[in-house]
Amino acid sequence: MSTLTTNILKIEMVHDIVCSWCPIGYNNIKTAIANLNIEVDFRFLPFELNRDMGENGESIAGYFHRQFGWDERKLMDYQKSLVTTAAHSGVSIDFSKRKFYYNTRNAHLLMHWAERFNKQTTLNERLIVGYFNDGEDISNLTLLLNIAEEIGLDRKETKAALTSMQLNQQLDDKVARYKAFDIRSIPAFIINETEIISGSNSVDFFEKTLMQLIDEPTNKPKLAL
Repeated sequence: MSTLTTNILKIEMVHDIVCSWCPIGYNNIKTAIANLNIEVDFRFLPFELNRDMGENGESIAGYFHRQFGWDERKLMDYQKSLVTTAAHSGVSIDFSKRKFYYNTRNAHLLMHWAERFNKQTTLNERLIVGYFNDGEDISNLTLLLNIAEEIGLDRKETKAALTSMQLNQQLDDKVARYKAFDIRSIPAFIINETEIISGSNSVDFFEKTLMQLIDEPTNKPKLAL
């Protein structure tokens, strides 16, 4: 398929590293972009689902029981359906290894740091595999520094950045950005700083919606559901 436009779409994905539907939405919109053969400036905005979670995290079973009163059977049925949906989008979720939710502040700080080196996409995809397929503790600073080295970042500089007040403030500024759109669930996608697509959605949905937005002038936020 030939390129539909010479204009670059700016896409900002509001996500959390531990959100099961975020990698599904990410893969689906990425596939739609490839199918349409359009050029995009793709970035990430941090949404911390469990900002107050302790450093040891919380078991997924315990979390769903505490939050929703789910028993083991209900959780297993949900996870089975989720694994099937994820696999259809090319995402592997292994609940024999992925047993915990974690605080994602450090991971989002690393995502923000990686952006200045144009490595956000590489890092996001590495974290998806590490957490959803391998069950890695993506709150652990040592693990994150190992991953930073894997993708070509300087370990010493990265460690200093992740513990700096400046980087933390910059991350909070990104949070303020998506809050201006009153986004309360993820994944969500801000297109060209005005349009909002909410949800993981299908590849077909993303294709049709992005085609409508290409070269379409907008003056105020709209919600695509």
